[in-house]
Amino acid sequence: MKKHLRNILLVSAMMVASQVLLAQPPDPPVDPSAGGGPIGGGAPIGTGIGILLTLGAAYGAKKVYAAWKNREDLEE
Repeated sequence: MKKHLRNILLVSAMMVASQVLLAQPPDPPVDPSAGGGPIGGGAPIGTGIGILLTLGAAYGAKKVYAAWKNREDLEE
């Protein structure tokens, strides 16, 4: 019985927390001359995409090399 009650309280707490902690970006300013900037800031994403593509290619090359090495070991 205690375990059942504990699970109900835990699920209830998580449901309340998910609604309370829901993050939303701020509304953009009504007056364009008020300053601010684009929602999300001015973070450059081009360099991040390049880094992720390079890391993905390196990981793929490592997996291909490991498969080739394993196949070569099995043939011997």
